[in-house]
Amino acid sequence: MKDVSTTRVAALQVDTRIGDTQYNLTRCKALVEEACQAGAQWIALPEFFNTGVSWQPSLVSAIEGENGPSAHLLQTLSSRHNLVLGGSFLCRLKDGSVRNRYQCYNRGELVGYHDKDYPTMWESAFYEGGDAGDTGELGVIDGVRVGTAVCWEFLRTATSRRLRGKVDAIIGGSHWWSIPENWPIIYSWLEPANRENSLKTVQDTARLVGAPVIHGSHCNDFSCPMPGLPLTYRGHLEGQAAVIDGHGKLIAHRTYEQGPGVVLADICMQAVEPAEPVPDRFWLRRRGLIPAFSWHLHGMLGRRWYRQHVKGGQPHS
Repeated sequence: MKDVSTTRVAALQVDTRIGDTQYNLTRCKALVEEACQAGAQWIALPEFFNTGVSWQPSLVSAIEGENGPSAHLLQTLSSRHNLVLGGSFLCRLKDGSVRNRYQCYNRGELVGYHDKDYPTMWESAFYEGGDAGDTGELGVIDGVRVGTAVCWEFLRTATSRRLRGKVDAIIGGSHWWSIPENWPIIYSWLEPANRENSLKTVQDTARLVGAPVIHGSHCNDFSCPMPGLPLTYRGHLEGQAAVIDGHGKLIAHRTYEQGPGVVLADICMQAVEPAEPVPDRFWLRRRGLIPAFSWHLHGMLGRRWYRQHVKGGQPHS
């Protein structure tokens, strides 16, 4: 029998087609409805749940406005099923800039939004970071103070600092790439630590904030060129849809190998006292050689491409 002090939550893991909004929204809708059938009251979709992201310039045509099809899906499903639902998507603002915006709805009403602080690697080609004053606090739902974080925000200590003591639960998700599989020696050397980071950083953040995390994810394979290099990336997104308690304990989890699906758990939506201070450094964990190199090179190239080809355009409807 379910404890009345807990809430049933779901983290969704999606097999995404990069840039295929219609397909992805259909798949997300099906997973949300599956989670609702299982009794979920809070549901986390991943970062970029509508498109995914790779170095695919045509993604520019999939950038939506704040009230486009993806926001409409979140709002409609939240209202129809009387639940809390959140996810992030490339969102063009009225000034022509683009953000990676996480929107959270409760029973069809927008609770709040958060723009990711820094784009990761080639993401820099499609959006810019959020405002300095954006803490990731979304609002209050039935007395629960809700915050969010996405992907490499879980890897940065600043996320824990700005949410610690201010939220009772975190709803978010990731779009975390593997090391290139077509570089087999490097893959076998660096991928174990990269995959570990994709989950452990979420657990670290839960523990340092003292709040449970509902974490959606992707698990698709994809390939694309590598900006600035005569190489091709072939790899996958790491999966790791998870529900984690405020002590950092993994309650429920889905791996990349398990494919798309729903992760369900009953958790207490209440903050606990963190047992340790936030480390005095920028990164929570070592990123690894390839991710660190890509952060600098593809970030630099991406920011230039964004200024030339993305900023100032119009949203796709």
